[in-house]
Amino acid sequence: MQPDVQQIDFHFDVMCPWAYQTSLWIREVRRELPPERPLDITWRFFSLEEINREDGKKHPWEREWSYGWSMLRIAALLRRTSMDDCDRFYAAAGAALHTYGRKPHRPDVARDLLTDLGLDPGLVDVAIADPTTHDEVRADHDRAVALGAFGVPTLVFPDGQAAYGPVITPAPTGAEAVVLWDWLCTAQRFPHLYELKRPKRPEDLRHIQASFRPYLDGRDWESRQRPAL
Repeated sequence: MQPDVQQIDFHFDVMCPWAYQTSLWIREVRRELPPERPLDITWRFFSLEEINREDGKKHPWEREWSYGWSMLRIAALLRRTSMDDCDRFYAAAGAALHTYGRKPHRPDVARDLLTDLGLDPGLVDVAIADPTTHDEVRADHDRAVALGAFGVPTLVFPDGQAAYGPVITPAPTGAEAVVLWDWLCTAQRFPHLYELKRPKRPEDLRHIQASFRPYLDGRDWESRQRPAL
């Protein structure tokens, strides 16, 4: 009997600390699910720089180097030949920024990360020299926006339903990760369930600030967020 393969498209921007936590969780789900329920993750892109761009400012694809967009272009080049390499690069770049406060959005650090992964550091320059990597990132971004996405993490199920989140820190591990996955899958049975949100208390805000301290130290930008409609 063939296993019941579950599939999810995970739209991310390396810049986003929430998406990084959710990526840790979805990988944990993939590890923890039983063999008869394997999970296949397709990594897709979303640009916070573009969705939050102010009128009159350049689009990220109009810049020679743009923080999140350029990291996604590197991931796009890797994805052409290996989804696993795309996965590993996002994991490494995400950990660099959100765990260690490094700056993977700088070309020299991105090259170091590729080297650490056993990949050619020259792929940074190849990705930036190839204008079609713009096209791939933009196509994924536009697809997510067409589904109503306004930020990341955005997960898209095979039937086309999209979910923003789960927004959680720290990422659940072990059996708890699977519990949250099963809850999210169950929620897809209700296509007109649009929002379930827990108010943030002062102690929650302190928890979030402590959790995101490396990101706050490592970023070279001012964070902005477009609210959901």
